[in-house]
Amino acid sequence: MAKKVGVSEATVSRVLNGKPGVSESTRQAVLTALDVLGYERPTQLRGERARLVGLVLPELQNPIFPAFAEVIGGALAQQGLTPVLCTQTKGGVSEADYVDLLLQQQVSGVVFAGGLFAQMEAPHGHYQQLADRKVPVVLINAAIEHLDFPVVACDDAVAMEQAWRHLASLGHQRIGLVLGPPDHVPSRRKLDAARALAATAGTDFAEDRVERAMFSLEGGQAATSRLLERGVTGIICASDPLALGAVRAARRRGLDVPRDVSVVGYDDSAFMNCTEPPLTTVRQPIEAMGRAAVELLSAQIQGGVVPPGELLFEPELVVRGSTAQVPR
Repeated sequence: MAKKVGVSEATVSRVLNGKPGVSESTRQAVLTALDVLGYERPTQLRGERARLVGLVLPELQNPIFPAFAEVIGGALAQQGLTPVLCTQTKGGVSEADYVDLLLQQQVSGVVFAGGLFAQMEAPHGHYQQLADRKVPVVLINAAIEHLDFPVVACDDAVAMEQAWRHLASLGHQRIGLVLGPPDHVPSRRKLDAARALAATAGTDFAEDRVERAMFSLEGGQAATSRLLERGVTGIICASDPLALGAVRAARRRGLDVPRDVSVVGYDDSAFMNCTEPPLTTVRQPIEAMGRAAVELLSAQIQGGVVPPGELLFEPELVVRGSTAQVPR
């Protein structure tokens, strides 16, 4: 337990025995670790309910979301807060249902990493519920119009610029985009950035080289098949699973990646350096973003004033084996 919290065994002993000389934050962190590791609290401490924080994710199949959950869950535990993981499933519990459940549990706050808030045309009533109840909330990678929740985001415009300039430096002129649905805010930002880059270069942006897809390998494969019919030589995708689908689509057409087609992903989620070929991608700074989200939430829980708006983090292009010079 001491290793989990990052304190000495003597400190854990003082907390469990109710002795003085331990800060409140450390005491709460030890009690949270006790709950997380599955131990029963000592009798004299059972009356204290651990402070709960909802961590709402859209899925766990995309490796980026378990990565966020690991960072955020660990940072919450260090703050003496207990994460409650809420993952949506097809035909299962909805995001709104999870919010109702979390409100019933009187959670101290909620972190959303991906979800309906990132879709402009999706229902947002359950977020208004949280605002009305003054529950501290932090959003990751998109904001909700008219609600002043603090946001931690990776800079989509910089991510697109890094990917686009990388392909252009390799001689690619026919660059295609595989993005999320039209109302998906991060995808909109990436598209706006691509248009701006084309304008800066003095070229017309080819709207027919933009394809929309659900965020899955199959979605990326279908969208890329359509782009390849239009003669693109480089493809920028809005997620790593979409990029893996793009690689599969190229291979199904007898094309080699990267000799015939270059592919760039987004996220740098787990094992992208182990794919064949290893995926060139734009890395989100998951560790820094997750810890910042918890700091913003903790400040709200403690009654501090957190300015609204986005805290933007710089992405990093990671060049691997899925991009190469344009074919001659």
